[in-house]
Amino acid sequence: MKIFSAETWTLNELEDQVQDAGRRVLLIPPADTRRMVLQTFAEALDVPDQDGLDLDDLNDALHDFADTATDGGQAAVTVIWQVRPGFRTDRAFGIMCEILQDAESYAGKDLSVIAVFQ
Repeated sequence: MKIFSAETWTLNELEDQVQDAGRRVLLIPPADTRRMVLQTFAEALDVPDQDGLDLDDLNDALHDFADTATDGGQAAVTVIWQVRPGFRTDRAFGIMCEILQDAESYAGKDLSVIAVFQ
């Protein structure tokens, strides 16, 4: 997992770099609370039952997503997660980073993650 500051790289620059590398982008919009962050991930990952999603569910959803990321000849995926300053101080931020790093490791080259600090 790579972490960048939005002051160093704009979102458009990062998306362009990912696409120039032949990868797809899955953009996770910024959110302020753990519940809202989990909701944005659930929506982006197309989790069927998004109500009450917790960190364990996010872990499962990311592994399921990684299992099918390149099915049908699709390009590998880079998740770009926009992180608001207030959420970085939440205990869940560190746990979510570990979950994302685990999914990235699990998927190998099929999935990479970039966190962009807003």
